[in-house]
Amino acid sequence: MGFLKSLFGPKEAKMVSVASLGAHFEVPSGQTVLEAALNNNVKFPHNCTVGTCGSCKCKLKSGRVSALTDFGYTLSQQEVQAGFILACQAVPKDALTEIDVESDGVVMPEAEKFTAKMVSSESMTHDILKVTLQLDRPLLYVAGQYANLSYEGLPKARNYSFADAAHLKGRGEVSFFIRKVPGGAFTEALFDGKLKDVSFEVDGPHGNFHLHPGSAPMVCIAGGSGLAPLLSVLETARRDRVDRPCIMLFGARTQADLYAMEQIKELAAGWAGKFVFMPVLSHEAADTSWTGARGLVTQFITDAMPDINWAEAEGYMCGPPGMIDAGIASMTEQGMRLEAIHYDKFTDESHTAKMP
Repeated sequence: MGFLKSLFGPKEAKMVSVASLGAHFEVPSGQTVLEAALNNNVKFPHNCTVGTCGSCKCKLKSGRVSALTDFGYTLSQQEVQAGFILACQAVPKDALTEIDVESDGVVMPEAEKFTAKMVSSESMTHDILKVTLQLDRPLLYVAGQYANLSYEGLPKARNYSFADAAHLKGRGEVSFFIRKVPGGAFTEALFDGKLKDVSFEVDGPHGNFHLHPGSAPMVCIAGGSGLAPLLSVLETARRDRVDRPCIMLFGARTQADLYAMEQIKELAAGWAGKFVFMPVLSHEAADTSWTGARGLVTQFITDAMPDINWAEAEGYMCGPPGMIDAGIASMTEQGMRLEAIHYDKFTDESHTAKMP
């Protein structure tokens, strides 16, 4: 009788507690932690809901969860081992699950929808454009965040980070560094000049990548179009006279793939504290005039500022998954705390699965 009751009787309620948000709620069968949180009006950080953006990253304090898709696609191996999960892909297995959402007191603006027109499109490299949109009203964001761009006829919105310094009253014009994706419906049309008169919908801001308060040395690493959020963060910090020591590494394939060099030069000259910039090329031909660093950008983290106190430093990275994972491994090996590493990993949704 007890066996039959266990099969057909009412299932034990699954509860989730999030002390940092002051929340305690039930997760019905068939729902993820994030879905249940939002259904209970809990302001849980999120955006994509399919396990790619990492906005809903949180730490499992007690209890067990099952993952709809592998947390390791978006999170690093070190984070998974340390107990970090994605709320949008986590289903509780125990009666009570306790999680913690990181908070440093920085208030993120509420996302809104805007309409916009393209006012300029500037070629930065052979496959990266700087696109500037004029909005119907100012958009308030924290430096490092991103927006979802869409227009009529585009099946799914695309996510791009703001490339400009944030403004206290918002910005009426916003810029993005957009890399061409071969065969991509949006970027093929963009690079062919077919979107000049299109009315865009801008949904934002989103994301939790930002400069955390403090005086710790900053180790910043960008790859490709990942330069956008880092420039937004650093330009905002320069304007605010942040005087923290800063290492900035920029990884590209060849000299032709380096861009915004003059802007970075001005950034370094105007930085209130020590600023070291090192571009690193991974595929530059051996017989060219390049005399700088060659290899993977994450191999030169310690070379840029050898006297840094790694136990006190913070890491900020934006770019492809391989670079982010290698950077986390390198910095933690040097003694940086995992919790002090912040990143925006440029992923896609090829790994995602439907909820059973």
